[in-house]
Amino acid sequence: MARYATEGVQVLVATLTGGERGSILNPAMDRPEIIADLARVRREEMARAREILGVDQRFLGFVDSGLPEGDPLPPLPDGCFARTSVDEAAEPLVRAIREFRPHVILTYDENGGYPHPDHVMTHKVTALAFDAAPDPDAYSDSGDPWQPLKLYYFASFHIEKFKALHEEMLRRGMESPYTKIFSEWVAEDSRQPPPEITTQVPCADFFEVREAALKAHATQVDPDGFWFACPLEVQRIAWPTEDYHLARSLVNSELPEDDLFAGIREKVTL
Repeated sequence: MARYATEGVQVLVATLTGGERGSILNPAMDRPEIIADLARVRREEMARAREILGVDQRFLGFVDSGLPEGDPLPPLPDGCFARTSVDEAAEPLVRAIREFRPHVILTYDENGGYPHPDHVMTHKVTALAFDAAPDPDAYSDSGDPWQPLKLYYFASFHIEKFKALHEEMLRRGMESPYTKIFSEWVAEDSRQPPPEITTQVPCADFFEVREAALKAHATQVDPDGFWFACPLEVQRIAWPTEDYHLARSLVNSELPEDDLFAGIREKVTL
């Protein structure tokens, strides 16, 4: 997002929920006053992150479902995003697409990246909105139809990437934080395979911006934790791209791609 914003592309982050039931994963933020006002804190964090990235962002108004734990899993709360009908939940996103008029849309894969109910629901809603936004008979009171041209799934977390980071850290004589990930993935026989990587966008020059934006979500990440254990210089050498799976396309582009707008730049002015 930071790369494309720098290039002059308009970028909008559509945030489906407010994170009201999210966990606090940073010990420094695990304080009563933060817990008591988490929705406001999450909005302030998002404001800082979007400023760092140089993008626009809007909340679409649904209530966080939380991440259920236990065996069996408890039911999701009444009124939460993941329990909303997909048809109803898609309307604000259809409206946002018709107002913003994007050529490219990014979302989670069918498994949500990891099986958070709101991630899975976001996938369902985005898939429906991609098809409904150009249909004049769908959501006819939600703006003029608009046809997005490509739909991608994030493919950020896959074993090839972590293996490359792991091996580069070992080559430099550093302690790798990724050994545990490999053992967990091997043990998880039922783990869904990640989507095929079709598109790798060079982004190494923006990894510092990416890290700063992630740290802006201070309740959700520990700055001394796992996500920041691999130095940026290692990441730039070992895996300098952000990765995606092209799920839908109405234009022709040659795979593998190195640009989310491959096939689009030839047709439209960005």
